[in-house]
Amino acid sequence: MLSLRQFQQFLAVAEAMSFRRAAERLNMAQPPLTAAIRLMEEELGVKLFERTNRIDSLTVAGEVLREEAQRTIIQAERAMALTRRAGAGEIGSLRIGFVASAVRQLLPTLIAAFRESHPGVVLELEEAPTARQVAALLDDRIDIGIAALPLPPSAVQRITVQTVVRDRLVAAIPARHKLALAPDDPIAFAALANEPWILFPPNEGPGLHSTILQSCAQAGFTPRVAQRAVQMETIVGLVAAGLGVALVPGLFGEAGREGVVFRDLAGAGSPIPYEVALAWRTGNNRPALEAFIRTGHRASDKR
Repeated sequence: MLSLRQFQQFLAVAEAMSFRRAAERLNMAQPPLTAAIRLMEEELGVKLFERTNRIDSLTVAGEVLREEAQRTIIQAERAMALTRRAGAGEIGSLRIGFVASAVRQLLPTLIAAFRESHPGVVLELEEAPTARQVAALLDDRIDIGIAALPLPPSAVQRITVQTVVRDRLVAAIPARHKLALAPDDPIAFAALANEPWILFPPNEGPGLHSTILQSCAQAGFTPRVAQRAVQMETIVGLVAAGLGVALVPGLFGEAGREGVVFRDLAGAGSPIPYEVALAWRTGNNRPALEAFIRTGHRASDKR
């Protein structure tokens, strides 16, 4: 088996057609180079050069070896370059889960920034509530999640999080509701006590669901859930239809929605924080993943 070094030595001689000039190019003495070529010919059992006192030409076998050696060197250089890029997280693939609320602001900014700096990494995106993301992370079906905090206690030991969005929950109220007709000021959280609520199922986001119920308890009531919906966009749409009130991230209020009035909360049980974080399996140090986390950190610094 010829080594890359032997291929390089042979190509230097084949290109220079001179042992002396090839040795100078390789920064080595001429006798060892001449001996190396002679050893190659012995190992292959063929003559590579036609020569008298000097090299006259390549033999037919030498011509074939020159073409193959060039391909081998190019492929070896490519292999090393790709390996270095993979080690730097510049190529490969990354499986990303995300909550629907991230689509409004965070996800487009984050993905665009990462693709600009790491265009060789293939991104596989999957929309999923926080609970499904946690299960997918633990089962190695995704590499990183963009999830709503807090995570279930059972996952805290095995999943690392990095908060990238800090917001608060606001009340989403049908535009014709009496609470929506009040001045544009915060409303008492307890004012929602007797209203029908639209809330996501507890198993889809157990941490946030528990936080909401605890805040309601602090305000002195238990919400009367009239409708269930998984995605925040759907919840806002049902509020617009007049089916009830809901708590949604403040960014929905910033964007606005026809048929819905958004109000900050005041009084016992408020404010209710809403945080979105990058989440990944503790100990997973894939270069592409680490690069994505760094991008997320920079994106959160700009918010």
